[in-house]
Amino acid sequence: MVKVTKKLKSFPAPISLFRLMGPSFVLLALGLGSGELILWPYLVANYGLGIAWGAALGITFQYFMNMEIERYALVKGESVFVGFAKIFKWAPYWFIISTFIGFGLPGIIASSAQILAHLLGLSDFKLLAIVLLLLIGIILSVGKTVYGMMERITKTIIFIGVPVLFILTFYLVKNNHVAGLFRGLVGQGVDFNWLPSGISLATFLAAFAYAGAGGNLNLTQSIYVKEKGYGMGKYSQKISGLFAKRNGEQNIKLSGEPFAANAHNIANFHKWWRRINLEHLLVFWLVGLTAMCLLMLLSYVSAYGQAGNAQGINFIINEALQIGRQLAPVVGSWFLLVVGVMLFQTQLSIMDSTSRIMAENSALKQMEHRQTNKIKLSKIYYIFVWSQIAFGVLLFSFNIYEPKTLIVAGAVINAVAMFVHVGLTLALNRRALSAPFRPPVWRQLIMLIIFLFFGLFSGVTLWNQFF
Repeated sequence: MVKVTKKLKSFPAPISLFRLMGPSFVLLALGLGSGELILWPYLVANYGLGIAWGAALGITFQYFMNMEIERYALVKGESVFVGFAKIFKWAPYWFIISTFIGFGLPGIIASSAQILAHLLGLSDFKLLAIVLLLLIGIILSVGKTVYGMMERITKTIIFIGVPVLFILTFYLVKNNHVAGLFRGLVGQGVDFNWLPSGISLATFLAAFAYAGAGGNLNLTQSIYVKEKGYGMGKYSQKISGLFAKRNGEQNIKLSGEPFAANAHNIANFHKWWRRINLEHLLVFWLVGLTAMCLLMLLSYVSAYGQAGNAQGINFIINEALQIGRQLAPVVGSWFLLVVGVMLFQTQLSIMDSTSRIMAENSALKQMEHRQTNKIKLSKIYYIFVWSQIAFGVLLFSFNIYEPKTLIVAGAVINAVAMFVHVGLTLALNRRALSAPFRPPVWRQLIMLIIFLFFGLFSGVTLWNQFF
């Protein structure tokens, strides 16, 4: 019997920096509605700018985490979930359960609905929240390919929303406010250093975890890298829309293609690696940190010290009222509209990302048990999309819909999930990648520090909450 040797692929040459942009925008958008728009401005409205260091450190941590996640997908042409399942058999179950629990709580869409309801003069936002959830399901179901549609929507909203926030901040912020922000970035607040007395550790951990994407969402960067065709992801399959013609049962291949570790392929990897590091630094880290700083400054000048800030997301309403007084009422209303739409887009992105995570992990276990690679991956994806929507509608029906409570609860769960996946990613890249592609020692050390930080911080927070 003749043994068939699998043909090795060639590591593709890198594309231009401009064409690279996409996945980082999607990942950035995942954080805009949780940490950037809600939790960090909430903390600033109540405690001042002295906690800004947490936002800067949090998004810097996530930059390094995301790059190690991208490293694996770039080299292997598969998501990190495939790699985790090869080494840790229980991993798919963990990622399905932790993702659904962590992001099934519909705090972000509740925030969007509350803000838009206030803008429209509605007293109850629960029905609007349900309508928005159903709209998300429809949007995700009609595209030809889900990723292409998501990237277009995300870029449009970021390119509109961030400049609006910049213009508002430019008009309202004074030099002394900017000086206060820079002091806060090194931990100096008014009458406190690093953390003010009375701050909720759970809320601060939630904000820290959401300084960027947060939870298992960071891991979807490997799926988006694959879908965009970075590196060996060029040879991977894409998730089609629910009504696309090829959405039936099809042979799918979640694992990547092999290539020879020769000089040519190694050189191409290093070119890709430099460009995706730069792209992620500019889009995710720089734009993300700038957006957080603008939103913290805007919160400080318009809501700090006002009554009612501590209750839910009332501080955003306070911001809009103060912006309207200082500029014009219509500007305050425009601010609420932009924030409401950005929150809606964030929930849309999260629903897509979490459904991808759960679908891929479910498919991995089905393929293992059924000994087949003939799986309806897109159908599994949409089962999880509509399951999350149904769960959100159920919670709203039982009057569980206070936005900040839902966001903080989900974020604490996701901080624990980050502790797990940082450790798994570090172990995976050390074990699964050959020497030319493995992270250098200094990056491994940074990942270890991040792993220990989330482990310690999560442990202390959970201890304070339950004991």
